[in-house]
Amino acid sequence: MPLLEPNPDALRPRLARGGPSPDRVQDGQAGGTPEPLRAELTALLGADKVLWNISDLVRYASDASPYRFVPQVVVVAEDIDDVSAVLSYAHGKGRQVVFRAAGTSLNGQAQGEDILVDVRKHWAGIEVLDDGARARIRPGTTVMRANVTLARHGRVLGPDPASAIACTLGGVVANNASGMTAGTTRNSYRTLASLTFVLPSGTVVDTAEADADDRLAHAEPALCEGLLEIKREIEADPELVRRIRAKYEIKNTNGYRLDAFLDGATPVEILRGLMVGSEGTFGFIAETVFDTLPLDRQVSSALLFFPSLRDAAAAVPLFNEAGALAVELMDGNTLRASVSVQGVPQDWAELPKETTALLVEFRAPDEDRLAEFEKAAALVLERLELVKPVASVTNAFTRDAGTIAGYWKARKAFVTAVGGSRPSGTTLITEDFAVPPSQLADACSALLDLQTRHGFDAAVAGHAAHGNLHFLLAFDAAKPADVERYAAFMDDFCRLTVERFDGSLKAEHATGRNIAPFLELEWGERATALMWRTKQVIDPDGVLAPRIVLDRDPKAHLRGLKTIPKVEEIADPCIECGFCEPTCPSHDLTTTPRQRIVLRREMMRQSPGSPVEEGLVEAYGYDAVDTCAGDSTCKLACPVGIDTGMMMKAFRHERHSPREERVAALAAKNFKVVETSARLAVAAADKISDRLLTAVTRAARKAVRPDLVPEWLPEVPGAAARRLPSTSRSGASAVYYPACVNRIFGGPEGRRGPSLAQSVVAVSARAGKPVWIPPDVAGTCCATIWHSKGYDDGNAVMANRIVEAAWGWTAGGKLPLVVDASSCTLGIAHEVVPYLTDTNRELHAELSIVDSLVWAADELLPHLTVHRKIGSAVVHPTCSMRHLGDDGMLRTVAEACAEEVVVPDDAGCCAFAGDRGMLHKELTESATAREAAMVTSRAFDAHLSANRMCEVGMDHATGRSYYSVLMELERATRPTG
Repeated sequence: MPLLEPNPDALRPRLARGGPSPDRVQDGQAGGTPEPLRAELTALLGADKVLWNISDLVRYASDASPYRFVPQVVVVAEDIDDVSAVLSYAHGKGRQVVFRAAGTSLNGQAQGEDILVDVRKHWAGIEVLDDGARARIRPGTTVMRANVTLARHGRVLGPDPASAIACTLGGVVANNASGMTAGTTRNSYRTLASLTFVLPSGTVVDTAEADADDRLAHAEPALCEGLLEIKREIEADPELVRRIRAKYEIKNTNGYRLDAFLDGATPVEILRGLMVGSEGTFGFIAETVFDTLPLDRQVSSALLFFPSLRDAAAAVPLFNEAGALAVELMDGNTLRASVSVQGVPQDWAELPKETTALLVEFRAPDEDRLAEFEKAAALVLERLELVKPVASVTNAFTRDAGTIAGYWKARKAFVTAVGGSRPSGTTLITEDFAVPPSQLADACSALLDLQTRHGFDAAVAGHAAHGNLHFLLAFDAAKPADVERYAAFMDDFCRLTVERFDGSLKAEHATGRNIAPFLELEWGERATALMWRTKQVIDPDGVLAPRIVLDRDPKAHLRGLKTIPKVEEIADPCIECGFCEPTCPSHDLTTTPRQRIVLRREMMRQSPGSPVEEGLVEAYGYDAVDTCAGDSTCKLACPVGIDTGMMMKAFRHERHSPREERVAALAAKNFKVVETSARLAVAAADKISDRLLTAVTRAARKAVRPDLVPEWLPEVPGAAARRLPSTSRSGASAVYYPACVNRIFGGPEGRRGPSLAQSVVAVSARAGKPVWIPPDVAGTCCATIWHSKGYDDGNAVMANRIVEAAWGWTAGGKLPLVVDASSCTLGIAHEVVPYLTDTNRELHAELSIVDSLVWAADELLPHLTVHRKIGSAVVHPTCSMRHLGDDGMLRTVAEACAEEVVVPDDAGCCAFAGDRGMLHKELTESATAREAAMVTSRAFDAHLSANRMCEVGMDHATGRSYYSVLMELERATRPTG
């Protein structure tokens, strides 16, 4: 055991517990996957594809829904062969299989009680076809990621769910998710050209193959005949045909797509339609080919405020007639709750309860067409009585991209913003339904009355243009009376929707566990029986996703409701939506932010010291705390701004011994000596072989602690010059602060030319904006070293020192402080603030801290002449740039230096995080895998970023040499001769 192994008890929950929860994982499951299931699947697939310990099972047990079912085992499938092998095994052993990708499903579709198959990790990728007219997309690809690639071709996917940042195309098709603009014409059913899927039997079908029906008939004759028999029965019943067609005139994802039997002429064509919205009950969608749509880049939007919900609903058809692509509704409660979303006007909190807003958007291919739309919209506005209850309301159309993005951010955060403001400890249920658009106002009023009558906070939002409404219910699943109240509401709601409005109980979220018991209420006995027969024909052994679409238990929607025990305050609002997961550097290695919170909640459900808690605590140190990059990009993705990275840093602090804290504080107090020693050590290391250094540091890691001693990497650069460039304070336009990392480490090996510090000084002078480097910068730091590791005392020492020094250097904030590393800019500008004394917090407020990218783009470029450009450059935007909002500046500066600038579509946090990539190099390797694949797929003349340790991380990931874009800017603008 290492000498300084942290005490795992420091990670046990310290909050008061109210006794074991009724839905806790039972002690008998503490050992994880039982035998022989574990051994058999390991022998079949390999140990690396079988997740079996209790921590893995618990983190996969939750999705964005109010349900929780713990799988027996999790399989991480790598290819179709793995999927077929699992299905064959399940058939032979009488087991059941559920596929899970993003886990953003709102009704438990991504949960299983037996074998759960992860089809996200190895299933991402997009191939653009026909110059963007079509796209071949793998099922683990998020909608947003696919659209980033398609945007370069002026195209976009039809489905646009609010969860596009996280939801994957496999799930979108399986649920027929649509979104803000898709309606009934742009959804998966209408825009899916073909797909490849694996049937429960293991048969693989590619609907695009010319001989697909012949192959299927040979492999599955009974299935083919069964589908054609159902088709004949439906077509022989004119009343049923009319009913089916009528049901899909409005949005409807409840049950199976019976219109597939009318739209498809052959078994393969029928299956192509049935797979859409089948929720994983008919097969695994291995690949999709979409017909894409034009990306109309000319946009005009307005957020219009009405005195009442009925007034807003009455305006919807007017905007539909004017050609609006989207008309979104938000009631007063929704608007007020959304103030928790960054960027939303805070005075919305004062909006009257009756106020309702419509977000109306027009999109056009060109300026002239957009002007026509705006003219039509102006005529509509003249007929409306709008209100301006708070100062931020404008009730005007705008083309400003930032303003429009803010409107959509507020709208898309409906579930998480409203859900995040729910009472602590309550479960959140998200429902959606559709009614004929002409009945929208009555449906809204009836829903709000129903919510109030059953004691739920009334809130509604939705795609008003399509008669599609969403609402939330919060209740305590641990209280039987609350569950009964929820059950009574659901009974009344379903009857109201079906009997009064003839609506769809599920418009775009798919049936799921919550509506399965009410399927027959909506569809009737005849149509529901046909759905059961269809399931029997395709999956006669019931292997796939039982009880998710079809369930004869009238109380099935009350089974598996999850309790939400209170956890750390910073994470308690989490509704487990999963929006944070794609951006998390460790999402393919260990855990995600959502899973880190899910595991804490399960600890809280347990009795102290239970076998399950023991297993979870033991795994949490590495899986959650050590392999968190601490980059806090999860906060940017989370609609309510939960910073799980900050929580992990707090846990690191909890694990420190008093001696470790004292040593860290001592290092901060004597950082000038530490800095000098570090530079000398790097210089000395440059004379020793990488192999020896790696061996020595690996031995030290085993002896001391892997999370304390970094492993030497060959990519670690040599030492920086001992002296910084000479500058003058007189006439300086800014104070230049070379970050400590750039004072310790030099530039890329073999790259000739000025250092980063020399480059910044030279290019600033060249632009007529000279900078001054204070002579006493040595011994100061942005404090990120201590902040990222959770050393609070050392953090406080350095945070206050740098602010006091910066105050003096900048003459009390009169000059800007230019920082040459983005993470250090973020640290000084924002992260030091909580650790400052009251006096220093006042000083900090007067400082102007400017990242070197912003300095270069805004202050230098307008005054520089470019004399030479390289052909191509690939850039790595850092997570700190994203926090600062400066990532666009990296491209701006790079474009001044290169004819072609490429930002990889999969660019994300490199997870090097100072030295975390040396403490856990597997974290950086996993986080950068997709970005590195793109970078190494072709040659570039330069690899640019603006943060030295991130550059080292990318060097390690790609084998290429990254350096600061400021160094390239100096070369590009250096006078000739």
